[in-house]
Amino acid sequence: MKNLIFIFFITLSIHLFSQDIPEGFVEIREVIPDVILDLRYLTNHNFLGLPVDGYKSEKCYITKVAADSLAKVQAELRKFNLTLKIYDAYRPQCAVDHFVRWAKDLSDTLTKKEFYPTIDKSRLFVDGFIAEKSGHSRGSTIDLTIVPIPIPSQPIFDVDNQCECFESAEKRFKDNSIDMGTGFDCFHSLSHTENINLTPQQRANRLLLKFLMDKYGFKNLVEEWWHFTLRNEPFPNTYFDFEIN
Repeated sequence: MKNLIFIFFITLSIHLFSQDIPEGFVEIREVIPDVILDLRYLTNHNFLGLPVDGYKSEKCYITKVAADSLAKVQAELRKFNLTLKIYDAYRPQCAVDHFVRWAKDLSDTLTKKEFYPTIDKSRLFVDGFIAEKSGHSRGSTIDLTIVPIPIPSQPIFDVDNQCECFESAEKRFKDNSIDMGTGFDCFHSLSHTENINLTPQQRANRLLLKFLMDKYGFKNLVEEWWHFTLRNEPFPNTYFDFEIN
């Protein structure tokens, strides 16, 4: 009997201190082993300037159906020595809550020059740049770009040497993406997917990403060239909050 009780408590402890990934989710590299990850919210290279709540490990979770669709996009890009690079996919609700707390703290403008140089921080929440719920938490929304192969080098973000995200590729952060016209998470009208104030090459690059994502079932958010949601997402009304471990 003592042995049975011991086994019970060991099993209970394992359950309490581990966190199961919900059925229907995968780590993206299980489906696309060669995808590039640049998980910004795990680092300080984001609009908070520090790692975000809920991001504990360099893993990228997404629903299996979304991953399978992304694999088809990746297969097309490979033919032209290009690859997808992912900035974010599944986002825990606790991370979204962290965004909201940050947006309401008007004294914290550490990364203003890089991510929202032309906007007063008091407008970020009011104007919808930050919200209390995110499609990312449903597991089928993804932020991504396209990178050439071989993969160009990319510098480490320096919070003390920020560059305005809407500047030319020569002046803004040297992301190894093909030139999409702005940096990722740039709170600026130039981030709108079909903004007319882009060069022909920038428009063509955005069109390539949008065309392929649309072809395989994703809808773009018009305000953010990098943001796509699977049209037939499997959890349209569920906002998950498991941490990324």
